[in-house]
Amino acid sequence: MTRLETPTFSHAAVAAPHAAASEAGRAILIEGGNAVEAMIAMAATIAVVYPHMNGIGGDAFWCVSDPNGRVHAIDAAGFAGSLATPAFYRDRELETIPTRGPLAALTVPGTIDGWRLAGELARARGGRLPLETLLADAIRRAREGVAVAGSEARLWADGKGPNARDALLDAPGFREAYLVEGEPPEAGALRRAPALADTLAQLAHAGLRDFYSGDVAREIAADLERIGAPVTREDLRRYEARVVRPLSLNLPGLQVFNLPPPSQGLASLAILGIAERLALGRVDDVSWHHGLVESVKRAFAIRDHAVRDPARLDGDPQELLADASLAREAAAISMSRAAPWPRDGSQADTIWMGAIDGDGLAVSFIQSLYWEYGSGCVLPSTGITLQNRGAAFSLARDAVNPLAPGRKPFHTLNPAIARFADGRVVAYGCMGGDGQPQTQAQVITRYRAGANAAEAVDAPRWLLGRTWGDTSTSLKLEARVDESLVAGLRRLGHRVEVLDAPYSDTLGHAGLLAKHPGDGRVEASHDPRSDGAALGL
Repeated sequence: MTRLETPTFSHAAVAAPHAAASEAGRAILIEGGNAVEAMIAMAATIAVVYPHMNGIGGDAFWCVSDPNGRVHAIDAAGFAGSLATPAFYRDRELETIPTRGPLAALTVPGTIDGWRLAGELARARGGRLPLETLLADAIRRAREGVAVAGSEARLWADGKGPNARDALLDAPGFREAYLVEGEPPEAGALRRAPALADTLAQLAHAGLRDFYSGDVAREIAADLERIGAPVTREDLRRYEARVVRPLSLNLPGLQVFNLPPPSQGLASLAILGIAERLALGRVDDVSWHHGLVESVKRAFAIRDHAVRDPARLDGDPQELLADASLAREAAAISMSRAAPWPRDGSQADTIWMGAIDGDGLAVSFIQSLYWEYGSGCVLPSTGITLQNRGAAFSLARDAVNPLAPGRKPFHTLNPAIARFADGRVVAYGCMGGDGQPQTQAQVITRYRAGANAAEAVDAPRWLLGRTWGDTSTSLKLEARVDESLVAGLRRLGHRVEVLDAPYSDTLGHAGLLAKHPGDGRVEASHDPRSDGAALGL
């Protein structure tokens, strides 16, 4: 088989699902910024050019590796507003939380305060670029207009956008913000976001806390009250992102890091830990795929029991990654028969991006509105699209994640870092709800087995369960897979569905960057399934 070439750069690189974000990050590296500063610029630009996948009205998580080996994590997930109680919804004769509209916009957006906290980390590591420089590209693009990305256009063309069309189009501000001449957007159509440009410019001038306690906060709160969302100005003022201790997993030859609850990073690490204890065989053997799929099932059961608001955990989630716990889960797996399935799935549209600078500072970052376009609500004064992450709460009192003011909902977001014993540091991740841990496992396992970054990301993938609004809970494989693999998985009892596309958005948008010791070169690859690029110096 002919090997793919991986873009390799002499000392620094970035990767993002939209080329404009990669260009913004590379420009910051050229100006002497470090990887965290580059990521702040990328986060701002991607919020403008990929609005169906993320925005500044959503949440984010950061995983950052120092050149000295220390790994930092930032939880920028917002909590439920003070008016968001079960009684608030039951008074409106609702038994579940809506997924679109003002009542879906029930959590404080956390991503902007995550940028602020990351900025402090950047300055502690020598970063000196002003916020005006970091946000300049995003402001310019929002003001001048950007071409609608292919991924966004496909969302409407393939039926996933139209499935939710009525709810989105009925959301306050959605039509004005996202339709082009009254119609769903087509790829390449020019769309401006002047109110969002003004908001970013105000934040660049006044500082990022203005989002929570200044002029921007005042406008956000007034619009939230006007549309009837249960988040107040005091909720905004009280919010702060947090530095948290990352979860870690030791495997032969490497250590992997991810985010603790409310992130599902626990599931991503558990898949790897369980699979390590199985006889998987060679990469792409039927047994390799079967073992990973079965590890996903066990890891998701752990996640669904353990991942909740971090202030209300039953115990230390790190203990669930202990050898005895993982060995017990692996022992419950049959390598000759698939375990029963399905379970409820989680759909989510998100972006993952990575950056590594010349000093070896590495960033794995993920930012999201949850479902495509989040709640669909666009605040007119600020141009901010609000997430619907709070739809992950339950109104049942005995639920794992019950709704209550101040609580954080379950999060699919989970950026990963791996540090290899040979000195390589790898930033990797993926978008796609329940698909995130699954794709992470496939990508990093391939890379660990000898694939380069491009091969690990490009290779045909599978997804167990629902995502992106699908109702099917089958094991979905891209059309490029070998027929013998399909037959082998079916013999083991998997309900296999082969997708029509050789590269499918359903399988997520992944990326991987690897900094090599010695010469300092960086491999970088972003997904051919996205509109992205890997760029560097």
